[in-house]
Amino acid sequence: MIFLKTQAGIKSLKPGKYVIIDDEPCRVIKVTTSKPGKHGGAKARLEAVGIIDGKRREIVKPGGATVDVPIIEKLKAQVLSVSGNSVQLMDMQDYETFECAIPEELEGKLSEGQEIVYWKMMGRKLLIG
Repeated sequence: MIFLKTQAGIKSLKPGKYVIIDDEPCRVIKVTTSKPGKHGGAKARLEAVGIIDGKRREIVKPGGATVDVPIIEKLKAQVLSVSGNSVQLMDMQDYETFECAIPEELEGKLSEGQEIVYWKMMGRKLLIG
């Protein structure tokens, strides 16, 4: 499966940006760099949290290295039905219907006919509260 992604320099990433670590899209929390030493180049340490699973991840790479960055599409959908902790949505552009899990911050706030923004990235769809 081909995922939409691009590359960026590890030192150019700032907190709040997104990166792919272990094939999971993550939000960057902190980027620290060390000074180059007598026998080696500078290193960059990136700490991030998974967008979908909430796991904390980190990578250490040379300062000039590049990392994969997910391409996130922000789309609109209409709520067709709500059942338990999942919701059935219809995309407003191509009228595709699909189901998504309801995040904690949106529980009890969704109703039929309501329009909502969702993210499409790396073959997954995610509601953002």
